[in-house]
Amino acid sequence: MSLKSALVTGGAGFIGSHLVERLLSEGASVVVLDDLSTGSESNLEAVRNHPRLRCIYRRISEYGGLPECVAEAEVVFHLAAAVGVDRVLESPLRAMETNLHETEAVLRAASVRPTKVLLASSSEVYGTSDRDLLREDQDLSIGPPTVARWSYACSKLLDEFLALAYGREQGLPVIIARLFNTIGPRQSGRHGMVLPRFIASARSGKPLRVFGTGQQTRCFCDVADTIEALVRLQSEPRAIGEIVNVGSGEEVTILEVAELVVRTLRSTSSIELVPYELAYRPGFQDLSRRRPDLTKLKQLTGFVPGTSLEAVVRRVCDSAAS
Repeated sequence: MSLKSALVTGGAGFIGSHLVERLLSEGASVVVLDDLSTGSESNLEAVRNHPRLRCIYRRISEYGGLPECVAEAEVVFHLAAAVGVDRVLESPLRAMETNLHETEAVLRAASVRPTKVLLASSSEVYGTSDRDLLREDQDLSIGPPTVARWSYACSKLLDEFLALAYGREQGLPVIIARLFNTIGPRQSGRHGMVLPRFIASARSGKPLRVFGTGQQTRCFCDVADTIEALVRLQSEPRAIGEIVNVGSGEEVTILEVAELVVRTLRSTSSIELVPYELAYRPGFQDLSRRRPDLTKLKQLTGFVPGTSLEAVVRRVCDSAAS
Protein backbone atom coordinates (compact mmCIF):
# COMPACT_ATOMS: atom_id res chain seq x y z
CA MET A 1 0.00 0.00 0.00
CA SER A 2 1.42 3.39 -0.99
CA LEU A 3 2.14 6.08 1.58
CA LYS A 4 -0.54 8.77 1.79
CA SER A 5 1.07 11.33 4.11
CA ALA A 6 4.48 12.02 5.63
CA LEU A 7 6.29 14.56 7.77
CA VAL A 8 9.92 15.09 6.77
CA THR A 9 12.03 16.96 9.31
CA GLY A 10 15.10 18.44 7.65
CA GLY A 11 13.14 18.24 4.40
CA ALA A 12 14.90 21.27 2.90
CA GLY A 13 18.27 19.63 3.36
CA PHE A 14 20.31 17.60 0.88
CA ILE A 15 18.88 14.14 1.63
CA GLY A 16 15.52 15.46 2.83
CA SER A 17 14.75 17.34 -0.39
CA HIS A 18 15.40 14.26 -2.49
CA LEU A 19 13.11 12.25 -0.20
CA VAL A 20 10.38 14.89 -0.48
CA GLU A 21 10.53 14.74 -4.28
CA ARG A 22 10.30 10.94 -4.20
CA LEU A 23 7.31 10.91 -1.84
CA LEU A 24 5.44 13.53 -3.86
CA SER A 25 6.08 11.60 -7.08
CA GLU A 26 4.42 8.57 -5.50
CA GLY A 27 1.28 10.44 -4.51
CA ALA A 28 1.92 11.28 -0.85
CA SER A 29 1.07 14.56 0.83
CA VAL A 30 4.22 15.89 2.50
CA VAL A 31 4.89 18.39 5.26
CA VAL A 32 8.46 19.69 5.53
CA LEU A 33 9.66 21.01 8.89
CA ASP A 34 13.09 22.63 8.70
CA ASP A 35 14.78 25.58 10.42
CA LEU A 36 17.06 26.14 7.39
CA SER A 37 20.17 26.10 9.58
CA THR A 38 21.85 23.83 7.03
CA GLY A 39 19.07 23.30 4.49
CA SER A 40 17.84 25.74 1.86
CA GLU A 41 14.52 26.61 0.25
CA SER A 42 16.31 26.35 -3.11
CA ASN A 43 16.67 22.59 -2.59
CA LEU A 44 12.90 22.33 -2.97
CA GLU A 45 12.68 24.63 -5.99
CA ALA A 46 11.47 21.86 -8.30
CA VAL A 47 8.44 21.15 -6.09
CA ARG A 48 7.94 24.56 -4.49
CA ASN A 49 4.39 24.98 -5.83
CA HIS A 50 3.32 21.36 -5.55
CA PRO A 51 -0.28 21.16 -4.25
CA ARG A 52 0.54 18.32 -1.86
CA LEU A 53 3.57 20.02 -0.28
CA ARG A 54 3.49 22.25 2.79
CA CYS A 55 6.71 23.79 4.12
CA ILE A 56 7.16 25.07 7.67
CA TYR A 57 10.46 26.79 8.31
CA ARG A 58 10.73 26.57 12.08
CA ARG A 59 12.87 24.81 14.66
CA ILE A 60 11.21 21.50 15.56
CA SER A 61 11.37 21.88 19.33
CA GLU A 62 9.99 25.44 19.16
CA TYR A 63 7.11 24.77 16.77
CA GLY A 64 3.78 24.64 18.57
CA GLY A 65 2.04 22.87 15.69
CA LEU A 66 4.35 19.83 15.86
CA PRO A 67 1.80 17.51 17.55
CA GLU A 68 -0.78 18.22 14.83
CA CYS A 69 1.74 17.72 12.02
CA VAL A 70 2.84 14.40 13.48
CA ALA A 71 -0.73 13.23 14.10
CA GLU A 72 -1.68 13.89 10.47
CA ALA A 73 1.25 11.87 9.10
CA GLU A 74 1.44 8.13 8.49
CA VAL A 75 5.18 8.26 9.07
CA VAL A 76 7.74 10.79 10.25
CA PHE A 77 11.10 10.73 8.47
CA HIS A 78 13.31 12.42 11.05
CA LEU A 79 16.31 13.65 9.07
CA ALA A 80 16.93 16.94 10.88
CA ALA A 81 20.37 16.92 12.52
CA ALA A 82 23.62 18.80 12.87
CA VAL A 83 25.51 18.30 9.60
CA GLY A 84 29.20 18.31 8.71
CA VAL A 85 32.46 17.84 10.56
CA ASP A 86 33.30 21.57 10.38
CA ARG A 87 30.02 22.47 12.07
CA VAL A 88 30.52 19.87 14.80
CA LEU A 89 34.08 21.00 15.56
CA GLU A 90 33.02 24.64 15.55
CA SER A 91 30.37 24.10 18.22
CA PRO A 92 29.99 20.62 19.76
CA LEU A 93 27.41 22.05 22.18
CA ARG A 94 25.15 23.30 19.38
CA ALA A 95 25.52 20.01 17.50
CA MET A 96 24.57 17.94 20.55
CA GLU A 97 21.63 20.17 21.42
CA THR A 98 20.36 20.04 17.84
CA ASN A 99 20.49 16.27 17.73
CA LEU A 100 19.13 15.52 21.19
CA HIS A 101 16.45 18.17 21.70
CA GLU A 102 14.91 17.91 18.25
CA THR A 103 14.80 14.10 18.31
CA GLU A 104 13.23 14.08 21.75
CA ALA A 105 10.56 16.53 20.57
CA VAL A 106 9.70 14.35 17.56
CA LEU A 107 9.55 11.13 19.57
CA ARG A 108 7.40 12.69 22.28
CA ALA A 109 4.91 14.03 19.74
CA ALA A 110 4.86 10.76 17.78
CA SER A 111 4.19 8.65 20.88
CA VAL A 112 0.75 10.22 21.45
CA ARG A 113 -1.00 8.55 18.53
CA PRO A 114 1.43 6.68 17.98
CA THR A 115 2.97 7.56 14.59
CA LYS A 116 5.75 5.55 12.96
CA VAL A 117 9.16 7.27 13.03
CA LEU A 118 12.10 6.50 10.79
CA LEU A 119 15.13 8.02 12.50
CA ALA A 120 18.18 8.83 10.38
CA SER A 121 21.24 8.03 12.46
CA SER A 122 24.88 8.04 11.39
CA SER A 123 27.79 5.68 10.84
CA GLU A 124 29.61 7.95 13.31
CA VAL A 125 28.11 5.85 16.12
CA TYR A 126 30.58 3.09 15.21
CA GLY A 127 33.25 5.29 16.74
CA THR A 128 36.81 4.03 16.60
CA SER A 129 36.01 0.56 15.31
CA ASP A 130 38.47 -0.71 12.69
CA ARG A 131 36.52 -3.83 11.72
CA ASP A 132 36.41 -4.88 8.09
CA LEU A 133 32.60 -4.73 8.14
CA LEU A 134 30.55 -2.64 10.56
CA ARG A 135 27.51 -4.58 11.76
CA GLU A 136 24.48 -3.19 13.58
CA ASP A 137 24.73 -5.52 16.60
CA GLN A 138 28.44 -5.11 17.33
CA ASP A 139 29.84 -3.51 20.47
CA LEU A 140 30.67 0.16 20.04
CA SER A 141 33.84 1.98 21.05
CA ILE A 142 33.70 5.78 21.22
CA GLY A 143 36.78 7.95 21.53
CA PRO A 144 37.54 10.19 24.54
CA PRO A 145 35.32 13.17 25.44
CA THR A 146 38.28 15.50 24.91
CA VAL A 147 37.98 14.85 21.15
CA ALA A 148 35.07 16.94 19.86
CA ARG A 149 34.19 14.54 17.05
CA TRP A 150 32.88 11.96 19.49
CA SER A 151 30.34 14.35 20.96
CA TYR A 152 28.44 14.07 17.68
CA ALA A 153 28.73 10.27 17.67
CA CYS A 154 27.43 10.07 21.24
CA SER A 155 24.50 12.40 20.52
CA LYS A 156 23.43 10.29 17.54
CA LEU A 157 23.82 7.14 19.61
CA LEU A 158 21.68 8.64 22.36
CA ASP A 159 19.09 9.47 19.68
CA GLU A 160 19.01 5.74 18.91
CA PHE A 161 18.66 4.82 22.59
CA LEU A 162 15.80 7.32 22.95
CA ALA A 163 13.98 5.96 19.91
CA LEU A 164 14.30 2.34 21.03
CA ALA A 165 13.19 3.24 24.57
CA TYR A 166 10.07 4.95 23.20
CA GLY A 167 9.49 1.79 21.19
CA ARG A 168 9.79 -0.56 24.15
CA GLU A 169 8.06 1.54 26.80
CA GLN A 170 5.41 3.41 24.82
CA GLY A 171 4.82 1.16 21.84
CA LEU A 172 6.15 3.69 19.35
CA PRO A 173 6.98 2.03 16.00
CA VAL A 174 10.53 3.19 15.28
CA ILE A 175 13.06 2.28 12.61
CA ILE A 176 16.68 3.43 12.79
CA ALA A 177 18.73 3.86 9.62
CA ARG A 178 22.46 4.36 10.07
CA LEU A 179 23.55 6.36 7.02
CA PHE A 180 27.03 6.05 5.52
CA ASN A 181 28.45 8.97 3.49
CA THR A 182 25.54 9.84 1.22
CA ILE A 183 26.49 11.93 -1.84
CA GLY A 184 24.67 13.43 -4.81
CA PRO A 185 23.31 16.60 -6.41
CA ARG A 186 22.52 19.50 -4.05
CA GLN A 187 25.01 18.44 -1.38
CA SER A 188 26.83 21.49 -0.03
CA GLY A 189 30.53 21.71 0.74
CA ARG A 190 29.95 24.48 3.30
CA HIS A 191 30.41 22.21 6.30
CA GLY A 192 33.29 20.05 5.09
CA MET A 193 31.53 17.52 2.82
CA VAL A 194 34.31 16.06 0.71
CA LEU A 195 32.83 15.55 -2.77
CA PRO A 196 31.32 19.02 -3.33
CA ARG A 197 34.50 20.53 -1.90
CA PHE A 198 36.65 18.59 -4.38
CA ILE A 199 34.38 19.48 -7.31
CA ALA A 200 34.43 23.19 -6.48
CA SER A 201 38.24 23.18 -6.30
CA ALA A 202 38.61 21.22 -9.54
CA ARG A 203 36.26 23.59 -11.40
CA SER A 204 38.16 26.66 -10.25
CA GLY A 205 41.58 25.19 -10.94
CA LYS A 206 42.57 25.22 -7.28
CA PRO A 207 44.38 22.30 -5.62
CA LEU A 208 42.15 19.57 -4.19
CA ARG A 209 43.07 19.45 -0.52
CA VAL A 210 43.13 15.86 0.76
CA PHE A 211 43.53 15.68 4.51
CA GLY A 212 45.94 13.22 6.10
CA THR A 213 47.56 10.58 3.88
CA GLY A 214 44.50 10.20 1.67
CA GLN A 215 44.57 6.45 2.24
CA GLN A 216 41.63 6.49 4.64
CA THR A 217 38.67 4.74 2.98
CA ARG A 218 34.94 5.41 2.86
CA CYS A 219 31.91 3.96 1.07
CA PHE A 220 29.99 6.71 -0.74
CA CYS A 221 26.31 6.06 -1.43
CA ASP A 222 24.22 7.68 -4.16
CA VAL A 223 21.45 9.76 -2.57
CA ALA A 224 18.91 8.06 -4.86
CA ASP A 225 19.97 4.69 -3.42
CA THR A 226 19.74 6.05 0.12
CA ILE A 227 16.20 7.29 -0.56
CA GLU A 228 15.20 3.94 -2.05
CA ALA A 229 16.42 2.19 1.08
CA LEU A 230 14.58 4.60 3.41
CA VAL A 231 11.31 4.30 1.50
CA ARG A 232 11.52 0.51 1.52
CA LEU A 233 12.42 0.36 5.21
CA GLN A 234 9.46 2.50 6.32
CA SER A 235 7.06 0.16 4.55
CA GLU A 236 8.55 -3.05 5.97
CA PRO A 237 6.88 -4.22 9.23
CA ARG A 238 9.89 -6.39 10.11
CA ALA A 239 12.08 -3.25 10.23
CA ILE A 240 10.21 -1.83 13.24
CA GLY A 241 12.47 -1.82 16.28
CA GLU A 242 15.54 -2.51 14.15
CA ILE A 243 18.78 -0.64 13.43
CA VAL A 244 19.78 -0.94 9.77
CA ASN A 245 22.92 0.18 7.94
CA VAL A 246 22.22 2.16 4.76
CA GLY A 247 25.17 2.75 2.47
CA SER A 248 27.29 1.47 -0.37
CA GLY A 249 29.65 -1.49 -0.24
CA GLU A 250 32.11 0.10 -2.68
CA GLU A 251 35.18 1.06 -0.61
CA VAL A 252 37.48 3.77 -1.96
CA THR A 253 40.31 5.91 -0.60
CA ILE A 254 39.79 9.66 -0.32
CA LEU A 255 42.79 10.15 -2.60
CA GLU A 256 41.05 8.03 -5.24
CA VAL A 257 37.94 10.20 -4.93
CA ALA A 258 40.04 13.30 -5.59
CA GLU A 259 41.68 11.66 -8.61
CA LEU A 260 38.28 10.60 -9.97
CA VAL A 261 36.95 14.17 -9.71
CA VAL A 262 40.00 15.55 -11.55
CA ARG A 263 39.60 12.97 -14.33
CA THR A 264 35.83 13.45 -14.64
CA LEU A 265 36.14 17.23 -14.99
CA ARG A 266 39.36 17.03 -17.02
CA SER A 267 40.71 19.53 -14.53
CA THR A 268 44.26 20.85 -14.39
CA SER A 269 44.06 21.06 -10.60
CA SER A 270 46.72 19.37 -8.52
CA ILE A 271 46.06 17.23 -5.46
CA GLU A 272 47.59 18.43 -2.24
CA LEU A 273 47.99 16.36 0.94
CA VAL A 274 47.31 18.45 4.04
CA PRO A 275 48.21 17.21 7.54
CA TYR A 276 45.21 16.97 9.87
CA GLU A 277 46.75 19.43 12.32
CA LEU A 278 46.71 22.09 9.59
CA ALA A 279 43.25 21.20 8.28
CA TYR A 280 41.29 21.12 11.52
CA ARG A 281 41.27 22.80 14.87
CA PRO A 282 42.25 20.68 17.91
CA GLY A 283 39.65 18.05 18.71
CA PHE A 284 39.62 16.12 15.46
CA GLN A 285 40.35 12.41 15.06
CA ASP A 286 39.89 10.53 11.78
CA LEU A 287 39.19 6.86 11.07
CA SER A 288 41.15 4.68 8.66
CA ARG A 289 38.06 3.03 7.17
CA ARG A 290 34.29 2.79 7.44
CA ARG A 291 32.51 0.03 5.51
CA PRO A 292 28.95 -1.14 6.28
CA ASP A 293 27.67 -4.68 6.49
CA LEU A 294 24.52 -4.48 4.35
CA THR A 295 23.17 -7.97 5.11
CA LYS A 296 20.25 -6.76 7.22
CA LEU A 297 19.20 -4.12 4.70
CA LYS A 298 19.08 -6.77 1.96
CA GLN A 299 17.19 -9.24 4.15
CA LEU A 300 14.55 -6.68 5.11
CA THR A 301 14.10 -4.83 1.81
CA GLY A 302 15.61 -6.97 -0.93
CA PHE A 303 17.65 -3.91 -1.88
CA VAL A 304 21.35 -3.04 -1.70
CA PRO A 305 22.71 0.28 -3.07
CA GLY A 306 24.57 -0.46 -6.28
CA THR A 307 25.19 2.82 -8.11
CA SER A 308 28.91 3.15 -8.76
CA LEU A 309 30.90 6.03 -7.33
CA GLU A 310 31.99 6.97 -10.84
CA ALA A 311 28.36 7.32 -11.96
CA VAL A 312 27.41 9.49 -8.98
CA VAL A 313 30.45 11.74 -9.37
CA ARG A 314 29.62 12.24 -13.05
CA ARG A 315 26.02 13.12 -12.19
CA VAL A 316 27.04 15.57 -9.45
CA CYS A 317 29.54 17.23 -11.78
CA ASP A 318 26.87 17.57 -14.47
CA SER A 319 24.31 19.00 -12.03
CA ALA A 320 26.83 21.49 -10.65
CA ALA A 321 27.48 22.75 -14.16
CA SER A 322 23.81 23.33 -14.99
